[in-house]
Amino acid sequence: MPACAAQRRSALDAIDAARRLLADAGIEHASLDAELLMAEAANVERADVLAGLISASTAALARFDAMIARRRMREPLAYIVGHKEFYSLDFEVSPAVLIPRPETETIVATALESIARLAEARVLDIGTGSGAIAISIAANARPARVLATDISADALAIAKRNAVRNRVQDRVTQRLADCFEALDDGAPLARFDLIVSNPPYVDDADIAGLAPDVRSFEPHVALNGGRDGLDFYRKIAAGACARLVREGELMVEVGAGQAHAVSEIFAAHALAVVSVIDDLAGHHRVVHARMTPV
Repeated sequence: MPACAAQRRSALDAIDAARRLLADAGIEHASLDAELLMAEAANVERADVLAGLISASTAALARFDAMIARRRMREPLAYIVGHKEFYSLDFEVSPAVLIPRPETETIVATALESIARLAEARVLDIGTGSGAIAISIAANARPARVLATDISADALAIAKRNAVRNRVQDRVTQRLADCFEALDDGAPLARFDLIVSNPPYVDDADIAGLAPDVRSFEPHVALNGGRDGLDFYRKIAAGACARLVREGELMVEVGAGQAHAVSEIFAAHALAVVSVIDDLAGHHRVVHARMTPV
């Protein structure tokens, strides 16, 4: 058997064995994960793997085996490969940041619709993590200037690299802050046309019940929203009007069943809810509010 054919057979056999191992470990999409990890290990496209056109070297097969061992322990695939696609852009990720989810694209789409009417848009992204929301807005709206804040210096370092990775470093800046409180030089934040955030919204009691991929690997500081999951919405609402321009807007991602409670929190702080937007799965995902004119 020619060497390349033997290597193809070895790769296919390795994928088949990995698929079984991952399924036995309770991985829901075992076949998909095995294929994606082989593509990453061999530095090819998944389409090549599916077509059986891959010739994996001994080194590639060793990388694949190491990746499968990590995935069997329920480490998220995005952390293993070190990147994740979001809004058709590629983002570096690590355990220092939450992995961007498809449903979070809803807030980006809503923000882009809102700022399309502005000649220039000043946007604040609270709790930016990997920078996915901030960078996606900047990449798709040339008039947007985005300040991306986070309480984690490690997260901000990744967000900064992602801004460079996606060529928006001239319009996205990063700053260490806890909501509206600057933690670096102490200088107050400016005023913004739009504030966006995907804050922590899992309540304390539900953390233990999260999937092991999330509970054991993703940063709890980006997940835990307090006793009822609403702590950060209260904090954001309390400070938003002081940081918004007249009739400025606020958009936040919410968890299942939280839209009504978040709307009430906003209303109590002179923020009129404009709409609640569903994600592609039909779940209430974004609460969109506007500062009430005084």
